[in-house]
Amino acid sequence: MIQTEYPFVLPKGFIDDNGALHKEGTMRLATAMDEILPLRDPRVRNNEAYLVVILLSQVITRLGTLPKISPNIVEKFFAADLAYLQDLYRQLNDAEPRTMNVICPQCGHEHQVEIPPLGES
Repeated sequence: MIQTEYPFVLPKGFIDDNGALHKEGTMRLATAMDEILPLRDPRVRNNEAYLVVILLSQVITRLGTLPKISPNIVEKFFAADLAYLQDLYRQLNDAEPRTMNVICPQCGHEHQVEIPPLGES
């Protein structure tokens, strides 16, 4: 069975209106419709950079004890958290696995290893 939701921990965390810090969350894999619908949103048409805000608000299924993640909440994320979530989104939804060239410290042989998505080992 394919894993469709992935846990994450934000580097800084989101502080809600009551001062509570929310760091632990879950992101689901994006669907085709998740990527199509925001293109119809006037906020995205006026500013393409807003696409990431809408996308993340759709695929983050949980953040701390917040009942729902809206674009207004994503707008208030610290830049470090937004960058982290964008990277996680790309890792989870890219079709090709990410690889990296490494050198064995014992034999000196260079080879490629697959980098697992954030939150996996």
